[in-house]
Amino acid sequence: MENQKTRIAIAYDFDGTLARGSLPEHGLLQDLGIESASFWNEVKERAETQDADEILAYMCLLLEKAKERGIEITESRLGSYAANIPFFEGVVEWFGRINKYAAELGVGIDHFVISSGLREIIAASAIAPCFKFVFASKYLYDERGMASYPAVSINYTTKTQYLFRINKGIFNFFDNKRINTWIRLDRRPYPFKRMIYIGDGDTDIPAMKMTRYQGGYSIAVFDPLKWDDLSQQAKIYKLIAEDRVQYVAPAVYSEGSLLDIAVKGIIGKIANEP
Repeated sequence: MENQKTRIAIAYDFDGTLARGSLPEHGLLQDLGIESASFWNEVKERAETQDADEILAYMCLLLEKAKERGIEITESRLGSYAANIPFFEGVVEWFGRINKYAAELGVGIDHFVISSGLREIIAASAIAPCFKFVFASKYLYDERGMASYPAVSINYTTKTQYLFRINKGIFNFFDNKRINTWIRLDRRPYPFKRMIYIGDGDTDIPAMKMTRYQGGYSIAVFDPLKWDDLSQQAKIYKLIAEDRVQYVAPAVYSEGSLLDIAVKGIIGKIANEP
């Protein structure tokens, strides 16, 4: 019987962790007539020349490009691109299977997303019902339902804030009062020692390191099709050498995969703790 007091939080980055590529690359950039590499180069250039946050730069640039082409960016339009998301092997079946495994050990699991990607697309995806809450970048909408400005921008450092929101059970973006209110460690719904963070890249480093240093578990995943890329290997070596993560695995979520075994091992360890 599942002990409701023992719940594990698994927080995932999205782009590059649960699916290949970046969310705008799966239909949105094509509709805007933009080549992917060119777009991201322009984002980096704008962020550097204007000393701006890169996530805000890309969100604003998307709106500018859409306006230039006379394309209206609405929540439903963004959601329509969810059908194109190329999930990694085993992702769709992962959540139900890992939940069942944990329940057999007497613990529960709640899944979360902490992503710089667009929440509107993630929330319309096939796996959206599997998440307790999705923390991701999103837009403000005007009275006509058109995206007008970024409402939330999640970058590599602000991801750590959302780990604390999960830790304290605060499932919204606006409540700064509660996030800054002291709560006894034994009264927080998801202690860090029962938290797993899964991410793929440089934008996840602060979240990975903080989860690990707070007593939780960090796992770095990589696209198995890109393992022959020496820069990919160098990135993984660095994460291990700098003590950012405890585990590294291909982003394969199927039963019996290295990632599956690592996560099950962590769940078992937590289940056996007093």
